[in-house]
Amino acid sequence: MLSDKNAMATIPVKDMEAAKKFYAETLGLKPDGVDTAGVVTYRSGNSRLLVYRSDFAGTNKATAATWGIGNELENEVRRLKSAGVTFEHYDYPGLRLEGDIHIAGDFRAAWFKDPDGNILHINSA
Repeated sequence: MLSDKNAMATIPVKDMEAAKKFYAETLGLKPDGVDTAGVVTYRSGNSRLLVYRSDFAGTNKATAATWGIGNELENEVRRLKSAGVTFEHYDYPGLRLEGDIHIAGDFRAAWFKDPDGNILHINSA
C-alpha cells in the first residue's frame, strides 16, 4: 500500500545548472545518487527531493515542497536571506507578517522561490 511507502517532492526546472547550485549550495542539500539524464535527487532528512529538467518548470502557482524545521525557522530565514534568497509575502486571511515570516497562532512559515519560480515553504512544524 502507498500509505506504507515514502513519497518525495518532484520539482521541474529549466536550468539544471542553476538548480544544482541553488539546491546544493543555497539550500545545503546533498545530491543522493547519480546525476543522469537531467535528473538529480537530493537527500533531505529521511526524504528525497527529485529535481528534473522540464519545459514546464515554474508554472505551478502553489507550493512545490515544504520543510518542517521547528524552532530553527528564524535562523534558517536569516541564513537563506544572507545567501541571496528573496522571501515571498502573501496576504492570507488569518496570517500576519513579521519580517519575512507569516504567523498565525503558533504556526510560523516562510515561502521563497527557486531560480525557476517553484514555490518552496519552510515552517515551524
